[in-house]
Amino acid sequence: MKKHKENMLPIADDSKHYSFFRNVWDVVRQIPNGRVTTYGAIATYLGTKSSARMVGWAMNASFIVEPRVPAQRVVNRNGMLSGKAHFATPTLMEELLQKEGIQIQEDRIINFKEIFWDPIAELG
Repeated sequence: MKKHKENMLPIADDSKHYSFFRNVWDVVRQIPNGRVTTYGAIATYLGTKSSARMVGWAMNASFIVEPRVPAQRVVNRNGMLSGKAHFATPTLMEELLQKEGIQIQEDRIINFKEIFWDPIAELG
């Protein structure tokens, strides 16, 4: 994970964006082991369909919060590991997913459609 000052969040606690980030993290914590979702699916679930990029910002900020957020389980709409540059090493995202039994080839999840977790369908 990227190293950040432990007491510093990327945005202030009283920011309206901070509650959005917390909502994103809460959704991501519910993704089951061995499953993945997308930035856009999370944004749609939260009622902000056009905010996939902001979900990405929340994932980038997730490395310093507790409880831990399994950020490796969020990928782009094509199943690409687009967030891998934000992990401590270039291969850590892939390694974490592989530990969960997810197969990856050339930074893309092989059976993406089968393991896709849709928060709208799963959380209602």
